[in-house]
Amino acid sequence: MSLLSDYVKKEQLLKQLEEELKRMEGDQRLKAELEFKEKLEALMAEYGKTTRDVIELLNPKADNAQTTTSQTGSTGSRRKRKLKIYKNPTTGEVVETRGGNHKTLKVWKDEHGSDTVESWVVRTED
Repeated sequence: MSLLSDYVKKEQLLKQLEEELKRMEGDQRLKAELEFKEKLEALMAEYGKTTRDVIELLNPKADNAQTTTSQTGSTGSRRKRKLKIYKNPTTGEVVETRGGNHKTLKVWKDEHGSDTVESWVVRTED
């Protein structure tokens, strides 16, 4: 694309944006929102408050939710389960799992009972 055609396209875009701005400036809802923003900023300046202070004041739960999320992880997923290590006393077989959905563990629980298999836990790690 030539430099001239690029310039003409940009100029057309600029005219379109200017027309949209003129339409928006005439909108009463925008005028009301701008007036509210100006008054709010003046009030914040008068009392020496920041945007964060106002948000915390109006919605204290939002700040607590953010700190909880940042502590557990950035993905917001649930915390990691503990690693359990089971050792079958008869066969000596070892199973490491973070949940009860392990194939071998299910077989052992069907065969020996859940309480018995839970007694085979050698150690638990984070």
